[in-house]
Amino acid sequence: MAQYENETNDVILQRMLERIADDVDTREGSVVWDMLSPASLELAQAYLELDNALTFGFATEETPSNFLDLRTAELGVTRKPAVKAVGQVTFTGTDGIIVAAGTRVSTDEAEPVYFVTTADGTINGGTVTVAAEAEVAGSAGNVAQGRIAIALGDVSGVTAVSNAESFDGGTDSESDESLLARYYDKVRKPATSGNAHHYEQWAKEVAGVGDAKVYPLANGPGTVKVVLLDVEKTAPPTNIVTDAATYIESVRPIGATVEVVGATETVVNVSATLTLSEGATVEEARNEFESILQDYLKTLAFIDPIVRYSKIASLLLDVTVVLDYANLTVNAGTANVTIADGAVAVVGTVSFA
Repeated sequence: MAQYENETNDVILQRMLERIADDVDTREGSVVWDMLSPASLELAQAYLELDNALTFGFATEETPSNFLDLRTAELGVTRKPAVKAVGQVTFTGTDGIIVAAGTRVSTDEAEPVYFVTTADGTINGGTVTVAAEAEVAGSAGNVAQGRIAIALGDVSGVTAVSNAESFDGGTDSESDESLLARYYDKVRKPATSGNAHHYEQWAKEVAGVGDAKVYPLANGPGTVKVVLLDVEKTAPPTNIVTDAATYIESVRPIGATVEVVGATETVVNVSATLTLSEGATVEEARNEFESILQDYLKTLAFIDPIVRYSKIASLLLDVTVVLDYANLTVNAGTANVTIADGAVAVVGTVSFA
């Protein structure tokens, strides 16, 4: 409930008019009324801003981004920046041609995504594969395999460019939801002297890390293992794991032996025979189901180790164009799938007929 919600223009104006002597005309349109009315409007606006200042001084789901940044920063919890996607691109062309670091490439789309190579390479045997990263940080750089098709700038002798594998690791600037969750963790999970909560918080402070699970004494006394997920609740790319390991090593107490690794991915393959609504295609059903399944698996990551067969059956019926199904299997069976500790379930092959 707002603290000053009753301080409306009408209430303030009436209170001001009541302070005027009884023998003075205060009716609407009188000189006194006309003089006090603008002031009451300004005071009502000031009360609204006071209400906002009071409300936004606390960290909640309703707190605007800029106020949330100020509040969380008081405890040293700052918003993680966007991260560039990384991967490799393969150039095809004349042997001996040098592809210099800094060479720009892009996807062949109306709104292309641009990438830049981060290492030199020399074409040998018709091709060379070099490391590259997105030009602009963010999830838009996570392009699928084969989408990069254009080489830009001085690339004489290069006839084609492509990416055999998808680019990964690109993340947008941390969301308000994630920042607030880390702030609550800082407040509600006391982290002292390198306890498990401390390692979890350190890992989550690294850009690109979406979650972390800590195993004290993982390999005996004095050892700690930290398993990471990225913001999509899948195994993070190597560069994010390396960044997390480097950061934790710089802040941890002396004496511990720390192992930082990405979670192991366990694919969830789904097969079924579908009855579709009139005019619908299997491809439509597959695309929608894969999205729904991915959202479900995200909710399980590091929380629930069981991928439930009955839940996947329910998700199938949630697909807009699916009327019914038969012969449903999950990882070639009709039972729940148990995800090992330190692993995460990810969408595998979805086969519909």
